[in-house]
Amino acid sequence: MKSVFYLLDTTPYGSEKAFGALNAAAVSLNRMNVILGLHGDGVYLAIAVQDSRNLGLPNLADILYAYGELRVLVHEPSLLQRSLFGETLIETLELTDEEDFFEAMEGSDCVISF
Repeated sequence: MKSVFYLLDTTPYGSEKAFGALNAAAVSLNRMNVILGLHGDGVYLAIAVQDSRNLGLPNLADILYAYGELRVLVHEPSLLQRSLFGETLIETLELTDEEDFFEAMEGSDCVISF
C-alpha cells in the first residue's frame, strides 16, 4: 500500500476518533503518502484557536501544527453548512470542493474512516 486517506467526519472532542485519526496519520507519514480528510463535523478540527482545557483533553489542533508535513484536506461545503467559513482556520490546511475532496479519497489505495 502506497497511500492512505484517513477520513474524519466526527467532532474533534467527545470521542477518541479524532485523536485516533491524528495519531494513525502521524505514524503512517514515514511509510506512505497520507491524507487526513476533514468532512462533516470533522471540519471543526480546522479551527485555529481551540481551548480544550475545560474538557481535560489535549488540544488536537496542536497535533496538526506538530505534523506540518501531514496533508490535511478540509471539505469546504461542510464548513459552509456549519457556518464556519468566517472562522480563522489553521493555515497549513487545504480547502477543497466536493469533487477534489472525493477525488483525493478515491485516488488513495486505502480509506480508513473514523
